[in-house]
Amino acid sequence: MNKLTFLTTLLAAMFLTSCQFSENIYLNEDGSGKMEFSFDASELMQMAGEQFSESSGEKDIDSTFTFKEIFDQKRDSISQLPEEEQVKLKALEPFSVHMVMSEKEKKMNFDLFTDFKNASELQDMFTALNTVSNLQGKDVAKTSDPSNPFSSMMAGGNSELNYSFENGVFKRSVEVLDKEVQKQIMDSLGQGAMMFANSKYKLNYHFPRKVKSVSNDKAMFSADGKTVILEYGLMDYMADPEIMNLEIVLED
Repeated sequence: MNKLTFLTTLLAAMFLTSCQFSENIYLNEDGSGKMEFSFDASELMQMAGEQFSESSGEKDIDSTFTFKEIFDQKRDSISQLPEEEQVKLKALEPFSVHMVMSEKEKKMNFDLFTDFKNASELQDMFTALNTVSNLQGKDVAKTSDPSNPFSSMMAGGNSELNYSFENGVFKRSVEVLDKEVQKQIMDSLGQGAMMFANSKYKLNYHFPRKVKSVSNDKAMFSADGKTVILEYGLMDYMADPEIMNLEIVLED
């Protein structure tokens, strides 16, 4: 199975199975840094076992590659996409992917990471992954599908996510565009919400200096005071993405 096909199979598992998500950002003093978006789908391996291995054609994987490698092989297909979709894919080219799957250990992990020059370059990783999924025609997380719990987080959907880091102040800002639509999205899930009931969404933000203050009172700190940790249930985040808004002020 080629890398793109397996990746989209893994993404489909992410959107249809209880997973643990982590958004990790490492910031330097000049505003540059590294972002890593991770999800642990080991629960899928524990539930599906050999069935998933047989369907994917793989038993054990430990592979690292770049999106640019994948896109170079799909240039003809990409050129047929709407301009907006091509721009989204172009923005993903600097990202690398690390996939690990072990049938014996019932383990499945996925890491998407990149370096950045400015926090404003960062994007919503759910949007990015949805764009890649649609490249294979999977449509696993359509922004127009109200029954999909991730639809509210897609660009062009019902929320917008932006990052900034200026003058010692880091901001993670999510804006829900229509509160009523958000409620309808969650109401439409019904029993499907139970699938994600135990899933968590965790932020781990690492700074070059100690943190002076954090706007969210649920945030925790590392022993050295330079890392902010915030975790919510995934369904709580889906219902109200703004609960994970953050303004973090660093010490002078």
